[in-house]
Amino acid sequence: MEPWLQYVLLLVTGVVAGTLNVIAGGGSFLTLPVLIFLGLPPTVANCTNRVAIFCQNVGAVWGFQRHGVVEWKYLLWAALPATFGAGIGAWAAVTMSDEAFKNILAFLMIGVTLWTLWDPLKKKKTDEQEEHSPQVVPLMVGFFLVGIYGGFVQAGTGFLILAATTMARLDLVRGNAVKVLTILIYTAFALIIFAIYDKINWKLGGVLAVGTVIGSQIGVRMTVLKGHAWVKTVVTVAVIVLAIMLLLRG
Repeated sequence: MEPWLQYVLLLVTGVVAGTLNVIAGGGSFLTLPVLIFLGLPPTVANCTNRVAIFCQNVGAVWGFQRHGVVEWKYLLWAALPATFGAGIGAWAAVTMSDEAFKNILAFLMIGVTLWTLWDPLKKKKTDEQEEHSPQVVPLMVGFFLVGIYGGFVQAGTGFLILAATTMARLDLVRGNAVKVLTILIYTAFALIIFAIYDKINWKLGGVLAVGTVIGSQIGVRMTVLKGHAWVKTVVTVAVIVLAIMLLLRG
């Protein structure tokens, strides 16, 4: 494929993924296979994808901060343990073989997508929640485990963080603010590890980042529409098809 066509494809994919990350999450389940199909080794695709994730969450944290919902005290309880965990996950990602990572990614894509279809946290998301003081120990343990997963492969981490913040008795607004702040910080740390191992294609990652930032702004507008169920169906079908293609790819 011509380089300019690769850039167009990545830009469009980034816009779609950024939009989905705001509406429902799971955008990396689209960007990772596309990077692989463009010829990047699976481990390099995984690391390159984090450039876009980092840029997208810079904008998200800025947006939450403008609305005054970022509580920086959670930096210690959530972001710090997640960053320690991300170091472990990132090391595993760069030392694993491409074939093993590709197969693990395919199964994770199907598993996490089916889990989000079930949506065990739906009642928590839709019901009004009373204010509770967060349970610090579950929050730290949960975010450490989430950090390991997020350092290894970003795809689906948002759903896991929402589960951790819900179990820690944070409401949805504060939970999402903690989510974007945590992902921003541990992704920055993971990027350092990936760069040391020379696993990042900065040019493709930069193009993808532009798309995800644009998409995140579109997603904010789309959240006011009544199309979430339809979007989730489309995403589910696309992710499962891409996962099967990854498994069949020689």
